[in-house]
Amino acid sequence: MTPTVLLADDEPLVRTGLRALLEAQGLTVVGEAADGAEVLPEVRRSRPDVVLMDVRMPGTDGIEATRRLLAELAEPPKVLVVTTFDNDDYVHEALLAGASGFLLKRARKEEFAHAVRTVAAGESLLFPEAIRRLVTTRPPGGRFARAAKTLTRREAEVLRLVARGLSNQDIAAELVISLETVKTHVGNIFGKLGAANRSQAVVIAYESGVVAPGHLAGQ
Repeated sequence: MTPTVLLADDEPLVRTGLRALLEAQGLTVVGEAADGAEVLPEVRRSRPDVVLMDVRMPGTDGIEATRRLLAELAEPPKVLVVTTFDNDDYVHEALLAGASGFLLKRARKEEFAHAVRTVAAGESLLFPEAIRRLVTTRPPGGRFARAAKTLTRREAEVLRLVARGLSNQDIAAELVISLETVKTHVGNIFGKLGAANRSQAVVIAYESGVVAPGHLAGQ
């Protein structure tokens, strides 16, 4: 089934370009929003699978729009943040709000289509290196430290592997445990951290100190 997309951006030319790009890749654009305040009613009308969300919009920004979607809808669409800067504080907050991942506006058209299909299938668009850059200037601890302390040693180990970008199947092979056991651990991690997806869990992992900013893929 072809994923459907809602475009949320205050620039008409950007929306026009994204529509042409996505439709050329076989995706269906079902609606547009020029401000974050328009996103929730437009989502209720068009019921898209994915929202391509510009984080920097006048009035209600993409962060608040993402929060409203997750808070007010029983089955919210996936949110992909679109930004100009990959170290944008807005992106960091959008991921914490529950966005499934982010894309740079300069990304290739194939990357946009792949990203939409990935999150529509229920997977997070996780870029470990990019997320590391978002959190390196923030001291560990803070608002998520207490929740992180409830993780078991095994759950913390699984979370570190998630932060490296490993899939559940890869984690099962790495730890020599069953795939179902990994899924159980990941579900427990999400519940304890209050995370909606893998991207949000990884940001919380760095914020809480479970994963150190110097943590490198492959270690």
